[in-house]
Amino acid sequence: MRPTPRLVTALLSVSLLAAPGRLPAQRTAVEAEHGIVASVHGLASEAGVEILRQGGNAVDAAVATGFALAVVFPYAGNLGGGGFMLIHLADGSHGGAGRQVIIDYREVAPAAATRDMYLGPDGQLLKGPGGSLLGWRASGVPGTVAGFAQAFEKYGSGKVTWAQVIEPARRLAAEGHRVTQGAAASLREYAHRLEAFAESKRIFLAGGAYLKPGELWRQPELAATLARLQRDGPQEFYEGETARLIADGMAKHGGTITLADLKNYHATERAPLRGTYRGYDIVTMPPPSSGGLALLQMLGMLEPFDVKALGFNSAAKYHLFTEVMRRAFRDRVEFPADPGFVPVPVAGMLDRAYLAGLMKNFDPHRATPSAGLAPGRPAGWTPPAESGETTHYSIIDAAGNAVSNTYTINGAFGSCVTIPGAGFLMNNEMDDFTTKLGAPNLFGLIQGPANGITPGKRPLSSMTPTMLFKDGRFILATGSPGGSTIITVVLGIVTNVIDHGMDIRQAVDAPRFHHQWMPDVLTYEHNSFSPDSTALLQAWGHHLQNRENLIVGDAETVAIDPATGRRLGASDLRKPDSLSVGY
Repeated sequence: MRPTPRLVTALLSVSLLAAPGRLPAQRTAVEAEHGIVASVHGLASEAGVEILRQGGNAVDAAVATGFALAVVFPYAGNLGGGGFMLIHLADGSHGGAGRQVIIDYREVAPAAATRDMYLGPDGQLLKGPGGSLLGWRASGVPGTVAGFAQAFEKYGSGKVTWAQVIEPARRLAAEGHRVTQGAAASLREYAHRLEAFAESKRIFLAGGAYLKPGELWRQPELAATLARLQRDGPQEFYEGETARLIADGMAKHGGTITLADLKNYHATERAPLRGTYRGYDIVTMPPPSSGGLALLQMLGMLEPFDVKALGFNSAAKYHLFTEVMRRAFRDRVEFPADPGFVPVPVAGMLDRAYLAGLMKNFDPHRATPSAGLAPGRPAGWTPPAESGETTHYSIIDAAGNAVSNTYTINGAFGSCVTIPGAGFLMNNEMDDFTTKLGAPNLFGLIQGPANGITPGKRPLSSMTPTMLFKDGRFILATGSPGGSTIITVVLGIVTNVIDHGMDIRQAVDAPRFHHQWMPDVLTYEHNSFSPDSTALLQAWGHHLQNRENLIVGDAETVAIDPATGRRLGASDLRKPDSLSVGY
């Protein structure tokens, strides 16, 4: 009898990297022979594996997983959002260097958008419906369907059809799936936002009765939307009945997205950003995401230091990483933006001499006050004129192809607007633009004029799908949701593996901490800093915040074991429904 995906999750893993003397992992990664999918929800991971079993490759499975997450994980899974897909096309069964490409399917500002559209007559940001976070005016033009279609058409296996990759999601919506405890809890937590919109209240809150754990949840409107996409192809979302439903809803409720906006949307293929760290090759996300730039900047600042000798959980390490994070996030305010609208000095920001200059005022026993920290001045920069919730999944197939995909509707349940008759939520991605100079966004990030609102522009992102290679061989794919914390979560995974010799299970489970320049606070997971470390860090001038909840990212990570070629998956313990499934 063939083992089921659920049975495969019980298999033990082997270590990704040899590291004599390290502590054993408390849990083991999932191991599989042919392929593996790691996502925030087991049913979505199983949807991806279903496509792998049918002969699809990692890209086909990524599309199926993404559509399924739109059904089972409305917190962030979506049709009405956007994101970035990093694709590795292997040159051998063990995932050799091959080549990597990026599909940028980030949302764009509608044609009617203006720089000050979220400011009231008093010059202050609008709150509630009508602002950049809630309601019909908060959405950028969604790119998820276009991005999935471009990836599927150009890099899919050709062995499965567009209708096949959507079918697991359609089936989950039409036949229903059991509500998990995690989903029921998150819907209750955000009920005060969802209930402001009748269609969202009806579908996601059961009309106010709330969905219960274990309840069978059917979504017929969403199933019909997915069936139209199966029958008529991806352009149906942008020019067909679904597009008309979006545009009609927007017109009736004061939204800004029109049929023309939808018809004019296109996903974009980009070259990855590449860097190195201690002999490893890092492949990551370029602008309009700031994530890859900040990650490579932080790694470049860290490389002159012996991080391993500092110890995994020492105050000295926390201090060094905090200072590196502080400087990268300070640059983030000034320079990254949509490169189609603003020149981004990528080479200058990653120049090793420039990064060394950022660290010249580093003091190993004193925090640098954020308020007095000036941005750098990288070569190639010209000052511009004044003008979430997310989810990540990673996949490896039998041929060694891999996908690292992060997509989003920004805040939890996005704008909380459900398109009537279509059954899906829209994003509140316009908040990722600079809505007001000096005002923090949803994630506390202060953003500069380079990221100002302009029609057709993609907002700055922190999404950081990333892959690691060594001597031309694929090592791992990772990424995370979490707004600004995405970047530091990925930094932790990379340095846990390279500097501390952890396998992917240990690297994902390890405690996390974060600093983003402003606010000038070092946050850390509950009870992850020792009393001695916190005392030292405070003595050195750091402002600490102990996060009571453990939801700091969701680093769904996959790897190929270099000794056996078997596929490894590590889903994040911080998300109750996350699961790696293989076959």
